[in-house]
Amino acid sequence: MDTQPAAFGNDATLTDSAPATVTNATKSHTNEALHDIAFGSIAGLVGKIVEYPFDTVKVRLQSQPDHLPLRYSGPLDCFKQSIRQDGFRGLYRGVSAPLAGAAAETACLFWSYSLAKDLLQTTSLFKRTTSGGEDLPLAGLITAGAMSGGITSFLLTPIELVKCRMQVPLQSPVDPTLHAGIPLSSKSLSPFAVIRDVFRREGISGFWRGQLGTFLRETGGTAAWFGGWEASSLYLKSRIAQRTSTAVADVQLPLSQQMLAGAIAGMAYNFLFYPADTIKSKIQTGELSQHGARQTFLSVGKALWRTHGFRGLYRGCGITVARSAPSSALIFTIVERLKQAFG
Repeated sequence: MDTQPAAFGNDATLTDSAPATVTNATKSHTNEALHDIAFGSIAGLVGKIVEYPFDTVKVRLQSQPDHLPLRYSGPLDCFKQSIRQDGFRGLYRGVSAPLAGAAAETACLFWSYSLAKDLLQTTSLFKRTTSGGEDLPLAGLITAGAMSGGITSFLLTPIELVKCRMQVPLQSPVDPTLHAGIPLSSKSLSPFAVIRDVFRREGISGFWRGQLGTFLRETGGTAAWFGGWEASSLYLKSRIAQRTSTAVADVQLPLSQQMLAGAIAGMAYNFLFYPADTIKSKIQTGELSQHGARQTFLSVGKALWRTHGFRGLYRGCGITVARSAPSSALIFTIVERLKQAFG
């Protein structure tokens, strides 16, 4: 008679433990998501402050009108002319909106990357592996990066449109009616002035002008970004593990090697899909229409190729890749260090 209540008691204990396990798992995922958002925001702010002057030069090089002689002979000439005309502060024109955007972008990238990894781990698309402490092989991590970039592109396009139009006020075309309605000669252009102008002329959809270029760049570029970070980190960890006879999953990279892996990731992101970014920048800062036809990703790409060839698609790439190395190194290192301290 005594065994029956005991049995019921055991069942009750097992039943009670299931919700507790689910609750703990939910809390763990929630905390991880909050960490991704918070740490990504901080890292994004720092990275944007470091890279912004170089990004301004990159956008100005990309956005030079095709029907006019090139204003800048290269990145150094662009730096010199910009500083001579508007001072060093001019290279930070419009930085307020990108700072907020960088925080949101990087937070979204790391959050959606974790979300994509969790989703892929529940599928049978990729074989499980414990190498490097990850539950996905490198192909799965690259796929998760592509998914993360695709999601983030929809948030990023409006932010970049405002940023790009604020970065090119010194480049007013001869015929101002060809430009997308922005008074480029103004040195006091604010984010709100750009937002009002875009909404007045193009409506809500105008903020996603250049979305295809952003989507292509972010999908492929973020796959290369996270893939470059994961592959470089795994390689460096493997070398340390061999020297110290330690499991790869237990290796913590030193600061210098974390930054090296982050720098490699940043250069991979910017170089591989740079033409998509060039076309996107020209769409966002250039003509609303040409000969009555609305500018598209394909038409702008064809025009750029006919006028300047392959070099035109990679205009400003050198300075972009160079500035991406320290910026990306800081972003990944800050996130990793914060996760180690508070994760």
